[in-house]
Amino acid sequence: MRFSACRAAALMVACAVAPYPLAAQDTPASTRAKQDVLWRRMTDSVGRIAAGADAVVGVAILDLTDHRGFYLNAGAIYPTASTIKIAILAELFRQDAATPLAGPTGAPSGAAPAPGHAHLADEYVLNAKDLVGGSGLMGGFTPGTTRLTVRDLATLMIGVSDNSATNILIDRVGMDNVNTLLARLGLTTTRLRRHMMDGEAARQGRENTGTPRELVALLDSLHSGRVLGGATDGYFRMLGTQKASYIPLLLPPGVRTANKPGELDGVRNDAGIVFVPGRPFAIAVMTTYGGNAVGAQEAIAQIARTAWTYFDRVGRSTPLGRTSP
Repeated sequence: MRFSACRAAALMVACAVAPYPLAAQDTPASTRAKQDVLWRRMTDSVGRIAAGADAVVGVAILDLTDHRGFYLNAGAIYPTASTIKIAILAELFRQDAATPLAGPTGAPSGAAPAPGHAHLADEYVLNAKDLVGGSGLMGGFTPGTTRLTVRDLATLMIGVSDNSATNILIDRVGMDNVNTLLARLGLTTTRLRRHMMDGEAARQGRENTGTPRELVALLDSLHSGRVLGGATDGYFRMLGTQKASYIPLLLPPGVRTANKPGELDGVRNDAGIVFVPGRPFAIAVMTTYGGNAVGAQEAIAQIARTAWTYFDRVGRSTPLGRTSP
């Protein structure tokens, strides 16, 4: 009896100082289930915006943290217009950094084919034959006198979408090299087939093309550092110099984006990365057969804002959903 009383007292003391272990505050499955609710809400809203646009709309949204993706008409092929400049800039930075490129499985795929050996510090003297429609700032430069670096040309290509600068860069890096880069990344429909403002090539059916799915895959590969290595940050800083675009239109001030829009008759596109703190995402919205250009631009902006709402909320939240300012 005495022994039992002692043992009971000891157990009471042990329980007082060593309570039962607490269950985990949350589990990956529980966190995912809650985020799934927000994800479905976001994708449903995107679908309604796309359905209400007076155009055929393709959307790809990729979470660069967990690689969950949303794809709507995203495998269809669209004219890229100036959005193809994302790929031209990527090949330029790759050549400048002389970065060996890994194939889709990560296996080395060898050096880039000749003749593209462009470097950002290279100099170029403007020639009158370089000027084409959509030249923008370069149309006011003096041929034979104006001396630019390749970096200057790239800034003009992205910052103000200058088509003359773009064509010079296509010749410097090599059209075949741009397409080789895309092929080595496993992209099969995104291709550079003509210079900017080449109406004859367009009439012959040689159009620059891509899909929303492949554009976000390209952006994902670039963001990962696998393509450009230490030049990755510089690439996205330059891609972020675009002045007139659709993705940032409805985002709050201060949200960093790196994107490239494009437009042709009946076509409005934009693709890039929105650098939400803690939850960056890649997005591509492509529209064609458009009857209302302004409406298509607004649809792209609304889709980007809807996606940002999800990623911002998740990026600022604990697994349980408590948000920080």
